[in-house]
Amino acid sequence: MKNLIYTYQQTIETYTPSLQDVFLLALRLWVAWIFINAGLMKFNNWDSTLFLFEYEYQVPLIPWLLAAYVGTAAEIILPGFVAIGLVTRPMALALFGFNIIAVISYPAIWDTGFYDHQLWALMMLVVVLYGAGRWSTDQLLSQKQIIV
Repeated sequence: MKNLIYTYQQTIETYTPSLQDVFLLALRLWVAWIFINAGLMKFNNWDSTLFLFEYEYQVPLIPWLLAAYVGTAAEIILPGFVAIGLVTRPMALALFGFNIIAVISYPAIWDTGFYDHQLWALMMLVVVLYGAGRWSTDQLLSQKQIIV
């Protein structure tokens, strides 16, 4: 019985790092896909985006026009970095902050999409805390000692 438990434990310890890397890659790609799609929708319907930022969204501290440009750019650029795993932790943290601002700025989210935003925030926090994993540009560059 002890040998069976030891073998089971050894198997788990052997394969857990690989499973973690798959999990982190899946989180990165899922979050990136969601935010890039939202950003591209804003970009492709720019007149609607400007209308929403002027009349619907209530972004604090900055003018609505600047918020439209910065918000749309952030929704396209930040997830791209997260997806490929480049400067992953800072980019995931910035995307986490962007997600918080989106929830604060659009009161309708509280009724319709709040749980989605909570899930995405949790996914980004996992990436911030654990990094991008072995399947990332960060890891590739650190192996080549380009980034220390």
